[in-house]
Amino acid sequence: MIRLFAALAVLMLSVAAQAQPLPAGLDPQNTILLDTKDGRIVIKLRPDLAPQHAERIKLLAREKFYDNVPFHRVIEGFMAQTGDGQRGNGTGGSKYPDLPAEFSNVPYKRGIVGMARAGDPNSANSQFFIMFAENPGLNGKYTVVGEVVRGMDVVDKVKKGSPADNGRVTNPDKIVRMQVAADAK
Repeated sequence: MIRLFAALAVLMLSVAAQAQPLPAGLDPQNTILLDTKDGRIVIKLRPDLAPQHAERIKLLAREKFYDNVPFHRVIEGFMAQTGDGQRGNGTGGSKYPDLPAEFSNVPYKRGIVGMARAGDPNSANSQFFIMFAENPGLNGKYTVVGEVVRGMDVVDKVKKGSPADNGRVTNPDKIVRMQVAADAK
């Protein structure tokens, strides 16, 4: 019974979020709609900064790769990481090859969406993170792929992980659905 109510709540949030128009000036082809149990996050992709990374995010969203994927690493005051559609624990990518870095001068501040990677700067693939706060230590070292333009209040509600375990989340919140705005129904 509880699962039924939870499913209905997610459905109602999704319907309410779909009824909201996009913020003015956004290109639906480069806008991502990320739905969670707490609401919708609208992300403006930046193909002007990172064309290959923006295309990868759109490709995977269209393949429903991100649907039901957990926010596996969430550090209070830093960032919420997701996008591991293979393993769900931060150790996987996608069936596509890693991407070369597309670094820019855009600073890492609240709402910026960056591509997660391993130690090799050219190892970003499918995982991304959303910044809770400014962190200049990331500037020029991680690819900026977009920015949250609506829904930071939703990002703030994502379940936080254990500081003692580098933000790993037990029973994490998930992306319910992620889609390109141009494809939204």
